[in-house]
Amino acid sequence: MSGVDRLNVPEFERPIVELEMKIEGLRMDLANADGERKASLEADIGDLEKDLKKLMTSVFNDLDPWDRVQLSRHPNRPLVTDYIQTLFDDFQELKGDRAYKDDPAIVCGFGTFEGTKVMVMGHRKGRTLKERLECNFGCAHPEGYRKALRKMKLAEKLNLPIISFINTPGAYPGIEAEERGQSQAIAENIREMSGLRVPVITLTIGEGGSGGALGIGVGDRYLIMENAYYSVISPEGCAAILWHDAKKASDAARVLRLTPNDLIELGIMDEIVPEPFGGAHRDPRKAYDFVRQYLLKHLNDLKALSIEDLLEQRYQKLRGMGKYMEVAA
Repeated sequence: MSGVDRLNVPEFERPIVELEMKIEGLRMDLANADGERKASLEADIGDLEKDLKKLMTSVFNDLDPWDRVQLSRHPNRPLVTDYIQTLFDDFQELKGDRAYKDDPAIVCGFGTFEGTKVMVMGHRKGRTLKERLECNFGCAHPEGYRKALRKMKLAEKLNLPIISFINTPGAYPGIEAEERGQSQAIAENIREMSGLRVPVITLTIGEGGSGGALGIGVGDRYLIMENAYYSVISPEGCAAILWHDAKKASDAARVLRLTPNDLIELGIMDEIVPEPFGGAHRDPRKAYDFVRQYLLKHLNDLKALSIEDLLEQRYQKLRGMGKYMEVAA
């Protein structure tokens, strides 16, 4: 990765990346040095590594909600395709909604997770600019949600658990999506997922934006990664509505209560999946291990339930989400 690409990171992380690049450069010089020069470089590297550790501790131990939103969108953060490739054996993608076309913004398919055959799906954002354009930056059209519903119904028919990875700023809001029934497609998915007679686990790995997330995000267990967010609207959208200024997104992030800890307190999420220090992008392999551990735990718990108990617990979970106060009219 070039130096320019490495600096395409959140503003608060840039000093860390610059220091890491400086250390990396000194290590390259060290490989060709000898004598006094080598000793001097080793001392410089040691001092910089101490500075780096202090800087990372001060930055990552004091993240505010807007910082976590930026980490959820980090360009190097693992995507659904990375998790599928790493965690699921024999993945076979299934395409198309049998009505209009295939939507690459949602990926679906059979896979084997730790010996259990499952249906896996998720929002696909893409890594390169070309991929992001093809996937519409993870903003699905109605055909994407209809595709996902067909695959979920197939999973129900075959008695396969469903694992859904959430990572979208929201469903595509364009006129063509509305013409093809965007709101109806999402509403049907929410209704049908609430009654699926198989275990459903949802994991928010990045952005969990509004109905776009709910379209494949209703189930039995709701997990969220430590530096992800889940919200009725993006901070920028909220700021534009409340203050007519999208630049106040950081203020909106604080009042939306969209961080994992807030969501646990509100009874929306069931558990937070930890990330490596500094975010999943800093040690993807460790992030995959955390996700594997938590998915396996919840999958085994759900597989042990009868269908009747599964549906009753799901119903109670949906009924108990959120906190509110009733006042007299």
